[in-house]
Amino acid sequence: MRLKTFTPSDVAGKKVLVRVDFNVPMQDGQVTDVTRLESHIPTIKALIDMGARVSLLSHFGRPKGVADPKCSLKPVGEKFAEISGFKVRFVRDCTGPLVEDAVAAQIDEILMLENVRFHADESKNSPEFARKLAAPFCAYVMDAFSVAHRAHTSTRALTEILPSFAGHLMAKEITMLSAPCEKPEKPYVLILGGSKVSDKIGVVENMLDKTDYVLVGGGMAFTFMKALGYEIGRSLCETEKLGFAAEMLRKAEKLGVKIVLPKDFIFADEFRADSPYITVDADNMPASKIGLDIGPKTVAEFTEIIHNAKTVLWNGPMGVFEMPAFAEGTRLVAKAIAEATEKGALTIAGGGDSAAAATLFGFAKQVSHVSTGGGASLEFFEGKMLPGIEPYIINKE
Repeated sequence: MRLKTFTPSDVAGKKVLVRVDFNVPMQDGQVTDVTRLESHIPTIKALIDMGARVSLLSHFGRPKGVADPKCSLKPVGEKFAEISGFKVRFVRDCTGPLVEDAVAAQIDEILMLENVRFHADESKNSPEFARKLAAPFCAYVMDAFSVAHRAHTSTRALTEILPSFAGHLMAKEITMLSAPCEKPEKPYVLILGGSKVSDKIGVVENMLDKTDYVLVGGGMAFTFMKALGYEIGRSLCETEKLGFAAEMLRKAEKLGVKIVLPKDFIFADEFRADSPYITVDADNMPASKIGLDIGPKTVAEFTEIIHNAKTVLWNGPMGVFEMPAFAEGTRLVAKAIAEATEKGALTIAGGGDSAAAATLFGFAKQVSHVSTGGGASLEFFEGKMLPGIEPYIINKE
């Protein structure tokens, strides 16, 4: 899949509105993670180098359609100016006279517009609101892959008003995420984790016939184990998905795909960071405890399979990686993915918790691509057409 991107003739000398995702973590009024801010710099720099006058549009937090000072983008804009070196001027709205005047006076600066979700019409994909957003601008660039799964005014309706193009980040995301979906080099290993099978149903159904191995960890592994008749103690289990898990195991066998379930787990007394824990084999899980991570035998088997892969797609942690006692499975799987990358494999961390874990453990720059999209990447791997991407598709192989 390829997307329509901008050229100098599209943007030179023009007032360009760029949809970014500056919904970054904050604590005590300070940005605590600048990864998303950094990810948009190549698009913004390219536009400026081509002679565009750039204004940035984003959401932040959940203001529910009203102006909420706690959700203002002003401190985010200040942080972006600090890390990027760009001159950034904050505008206290995203439509109306304030924006029109700022754009008209704009010379050697980037405008950071106020939170688009201060307007209730943003979530309604409103043509009328789109016209208000578009009024001061000549072109629109969509660079926020992480919200491309939402048909909102700033992600979809704007494309009906202004000449529109995908940004560099968007184009990179689609190029990289398309690779394991279209013609993956074999052996292809899909690694699934996280808490729930229900979160990954679409991914499993869409990707199963493309893969050679599916490595299952995290809380979702216990639903598969339960479907096979194992005692899983007080571990997370979606009983309503036991039938799905059993069917996927049967389907994989028919396809010649190997679903690899954990051989051992880390079990604890309680879901607490300081809870006493033990390592147990899969056929000896205690009824009174809860599983919170995969064990060393599983890590060893997963690592060997990953090391031999040519394509790896990772979506979901292997355990409760936010708690140090139950983070080792996720850390070592991330390490194995980084090592596979070094050996020449194409490796993708599919956003959300996978991206957070890769960053936490220092492997984000050692894999081929870490997606900026959580829900967006998940829906992309499910084979869904994302409304924020569809307007830019120029070919789909």
